[in-house]
Amino acid sequence: MSLAQGMILLDVTIVDVALPSIQRGLHMSAARLEWVVSAYALALAALIPLGGALGDRFGRRKCFMVGMAVFTVGSAGCALSTVDVGLIAFRAVQGVGGAVMSALTLSILVEATPEEKRPSAIGTWAAIAGVGFMVGPLVGGLLLSGFGWSSVFWVNVPLGVGGLGLTLWAVTESKDPSGRHLDPLGALLASLGLFLVTFGLVESADRGWAAAVVLGSLAAGVVVLAGFFWWQHRTPTPMVPPAMLRQHRFATGNVVLLVAFLALTGMFFFVTLYFQNVLGWSALRTGVSWIALGVPFLVVAQSSGKVTRRVSPGVAVAVGCAVAAAGIVGLSFLSDGLPVVAVEACYVGIAVGFGLLSPVASAVVMSSVEGAASGIASGILNTSRQIGTSVGLAVLGSIGVTVAVRQWHAALDGLASPADRAAGSAWSTEVASGQTTAVAHRLGPSAAGWAVQAFGDGLQVALLVGAGFLLAGGVLAFVVLRRPARPVPHPAVRSPQV
Repeated sequence: MSLAQGMILLDVTIVDVALPSIQRGLHMSAARLEWVVSAYALALAALIPLGGALGDRFGRRKCFMVGMAVFTVGSAGCALSTVDVGLIAFRAVQGVGGAVMSALTLSILVEATPEEKRPSAIGTWAAIAGVGFMVGPLVGGLLLSGFGWSSVFWVNVPLGVGGLGLTLWAVTESKDPSGRHLDPLGALLASLGLFLVTFGLVESADRGWAAAVVLGSLAAGVVVLAGFFWWQHRTPTPMVPPAMLRQHRFATGNVVLLVAFLALTGMFFFVTLYFQNVLGWSALRTGVSWIALGVPFLVVAQSSGKVTRRVSPGVAVAVGCAVAAAGIVGLSFLSDGLPVVAVEACYVGIAVGFGLLSPVASAVVMSSVEGAASGIASGILNTSRQIGTSVGLAVLGSIGVTVAVRQWHAALDGLASPADRAAGSAWSTEVASGQTTAVAHRLGPSAAGWAVQAFGDGLQVALLVGAGFLLAGGVLAFVVLRRPARPVPHPAVRSPQV
């Protein structure tokens, strides 16, 4: 289960370093390229709760294996794609399979582990999964140094086949004895609402916040999500039982994971752009630079169970959030010539912080419910992480692009010639993504300096906002998670008579 979750999260970040190669190979526009990431993350976020319900009802091992088979087929389809629409579609297929897998890894693990050993088991699960997330750029860089972009998808095929064999050998079947029914309307509303909100946030970077399509998409997304939560209070078998969300420890653990992965994904996105587009690093060098993240994360995550025997989960999560936020704040000064030693120190801080907060918050969530509801709880937990990844990246990306473009236009105002200002304004998109070499070639070295500064300003503001979210999550955890745990009973299925 740990290896499967690691494979799912590996695919979130391994694609990042391959995006320029994919864009060149399939002649993709910037908007289409962004959906290569978003199609996968949104399918995960929207369908994980449904995957948990499927496993609880029809058997967790059986549904897990179906999900792994779909994920493997989707990976092969991505690798074989020759047009951008095909790649985006198969990325969504990957997300569907990954959603079912991700929803069930933790519930299968909890069912198979004695209660006194669960914190250590969850620590191992979080450590291996987190390492998969963090070494994705390194693995992608290694593959791209010798093969084409399709290699980042082919790597999932043998992993998927091996995972199916391991599951047949090692996992016993389990299900929810109450046989809860599915909630297809809830799944539809959640998927549509998250898509509309993410679409509006992504489009705001190109069209501006005042654009009708942006405002309309955001407003419609909020209305649909409101309808989703209304429906969860009305249906007898909700995807997200309201009783769980009213449990403060359960809700707090999920909020912490959401804001944590929001900050982490934003950091990956902007720092990778800075290294490759501004400094001209190769994909391999960029991936190697993340090594300082993997080892400290693994060590700390494995020890998180011992930490919580000495201090409360609230203190552990708060300290983890603060240390990780400090590392991200440090990286926000990249454009000011941050020394390599300082960069590595920031990586270590982020790794230590996430190695502490992620497994402890996950353990809090899973200990807040009774065992029969572990599938639902696991699904909601992983949904929180993926919403942080998809919607959070859209939020921080929009902030970074808005600041960079504003700073670029302010610099252009100093040009005397209207023609020069118009020419520079046409390169706003390239500046916002850090493509300063192209700007220098077209507009000259002085303009390139302005572009570097503008992109650096956007990077700094976006990372500081992400760190602020992390700190807020730490404060919430410190206040709430010191209270004693009272597990939420399994949501009973109400009969039509009731």
